[in-house]
Amino acid sequence: MKNKILFTAALTTCYALSVSAQQSKKPNVLFFIADDLARNELGCYGGENVKTPHIDRFAKEGVRFNRMFSSTTMCAPTRASIYTGLYPVHNGVYKNHGDTKPEVKSIVHYFQEMGYRVGLTGKTHFRPRSVYNFEMIEGFEPNCVKRTADYTFNGISGFMKRDDKQPFCLVVCSTLPHAPWTVGDPAQFEPEKLKLPPHFVDNAETREALCKYLAEVAALDQQFGDVLETLEKTGKEKETLVIFSGEQGPQFPGGKWTSWDYGQKSAFIIKSPEGYLNGKTTEAVVQYEDVLPTLIDYAGGKIPKEMEGESFLPVLKGKKSGHRKWAYGVHNNVPEGTPYPIRSIRNDSYKLIVNLTPEASYFEKHLMNPNKEGYWDTWVRDAKSNDVAKKWVDRYVTRPEIELYDTEKDPWELTNLASDQKMKPIIDRMKKELFNWMKQQGDTGKALDVETGE
Repeated sequence: MKNKILFTAALTTCYALSVSAQQSKKPNVLFFIADDLARNELGCYGGENVKTPHIDRFAKEGVRFNRMFSSTTMCAPTRASIYTGLYPVHNGVYKNHGDTKPEVKSIVHYFQEMGYRVGLTGKTHFRPRSVYNFEMIEGFEPNCVKRTADYTFNGISGFMKRDDKQPFCLVVCSTLPHAPWTVGDPAQFEPEKLKLPPHFVDNAETREALCKYLAEVAALDQQFGDVLETLEKTGKEKETLVIFSGEQGPQFPGGKWTSWDYGQKSAFIIKSPEGYLNGKTTEAVVQYEDVLPTLIDYAGGKIPKEMEGESFLPVLKGKKSGHRKWAYGVHNNVPEGTPYPIRSIRNDSYKLIVNLTPEASYFEKHLMNPNKEGYWDTWVRDAKSNDVAKKWVDRYVTRPEIELYDTEKDPWELTNLASDQKMKPIIDRMKKELFNWMKQQGDTGKALDVETGE
């Protein structure tokens, strides 16, 4: 009888230790980042042009964020915001291709301090390596303009399975659907049946370009589905937090390199092994600087005081419905075009854009280069004889100092309310908040958007 009691006690102790070990084990993190993704094309965000079954299924299983914003709609600044939890001026990457300040710490440092292996496969678009010292994993193409459809999973799978006792944080960075749009089959789409964004000039060349873009969105969806399948095969699916992120908007007018929502508003979906709000959506206002502190919070770490983003883990857990009162935006056009600094601020109802050099004409070298064939030239051509085309060309090139949009009633930001006297109190309040934030950031506005000879 005594031996039986001792045996039972031993089993109980072993079970308790096992449960304790399971509870103390940190969760894995798998973070998938697309490149220049128009979230409005995804089925889960209302898209009708292309089928995205893997992303849509993931959205049904996870938490879909409807108000995730990129503060700067360019690749390097967006990724710096994600990886550092700092706003662009403070982390140093307030222009595309800029260097992060060498004293800044990134997701690599913070997660290694918590005992994680931290790896990345695919596109980097960051420097210096001392700040972003990821373990580089083979599998995805790192160069967003050297385009192939090839990718492999041996490196990713091996990284996930390498050590069952040590958690991993793996960032998978696709180069899709970044231009040039050479991946996938555009012929699967019928140009005349596509639904264009309302600010597009509707002509054959634009529809052809969108077909090429959508082909890459379809290829992206397959990539993401294959990544999820690889995770499932490792047996670690139930202990891994998975994020799908769209970075910023596409290389179409009004998207990338602007401060409109076609560029700033991002796809962002999280599926947690704990099942936090899985299958739900949230309208909480969040921006990419909030991602790293949220992940640190989720992993049980302490959020550093110097980090500017704010953890939205309470939103993910369903304990809060809101998050930010204000989300901020910074755009400096150099080196992607001539100087054209823009700042923006938004809450859950209104978006204020301040164009700091409204006397200038906007020019972006990738879209608008007169020596490069593309659909923009056809917009300019059509604007000479078509009033609707002229309206959208003028909107892109010539902008007023102040733009105010009711983003609930006018999600495509087509009606500028700045001249409405009833809106003056809202404009004044938002301008004051924006300029106070700029001062706190050390953001000198026009002085930051200058040619530097880089």
